[in-house]
Amino acid sequence: MDRYARWNALLEMLTDNGRVSVEAAAERLDVSQATIRRDFDQLAQQQMITRTRGGAVANGVSYDLPLRYKTAKHSAEKQRIGAAAAALVTPGTVVGLNGGTTSTEVARALAVRPDLNTSAEGAQLTVVTNALNIANELLVRSRMKVVVAGGVVRPKSFELVGPLGGALLREVTLDVALLGVDAIDPQLGAAAHHEGEAAMNNLMVARAKRVVIIADSSKLGGHAFARICPVERVETLVTDSGAAPEVVDAFRAAGVHVVCA
Repeated sequence: MDRYARWNALLEMLTDNGRVSVEAAAERLDVSQATIRRDFDQLAQQQMITRTRGGAVANGVSYDLPLRYKTAKHSAEKQRIGAAAAALVTPGTVVGLNGGTTSTEVARALAVRPDLNTSAEGAQLTVVTNALNIANELLVRSRMKVVVAGGVVRPKSFELVGPLGGALLREVTLDVALLGVDAIDPQLGAAAHHEGEAAMNNLMVARAKRVVIIADSSKLGGHAFARICPVERVETLVTDSGAAPEVVDAFRAAGVHVVCA
């Protein structure tokens, strides 16, 4: 296991438990305690954790881990969700896409679809995004038209937030918004941990004819700080086959079409 994989595992352990000892982390990851101490020291220098005597504790914002440390969690499920969500997109349309690991898988699936990358008149796909990494994925791997909303970059998610991006989004119309979320509930709707990201996503919802939420099963029935949109605004939910049947039924009862990838 390389250093970044260890860091990802340590951050996930801290997110789940709040506190982890050097001894427990070393045993779980099958490395030396000296290695874990160095990892904890380096993560503390980045202000991602707080060092304690004999271990570490999660910072107050540990639920909002930087994107580069979240890619390994539910990766297989997110790849399937990305492919299923990309299949809902038709050539010649305008798609809104926000940031996050699941949205990144959607972008990768869109980028390799030949029918979306033709130079024929009227067939090109247009993607409007507020995430720098999403724009990069599409620019280097496809021939799509990519429109990036302005704003202030959030280093944790690579998303642009604030009034500058909102000004652009108010001037466009989206055929479909494909939105990754931190939580979605049949009663409370879709939500994000960060209010700035939620506000940008809400603008995409307002400008979209159709709204598709992309979320792995761990996000279903969960709660987050800032609401993106009510469940009534969601046409389709794309999740993975690990979703509990009763939760899927609750979304369908709320009028949401559910796709389990």
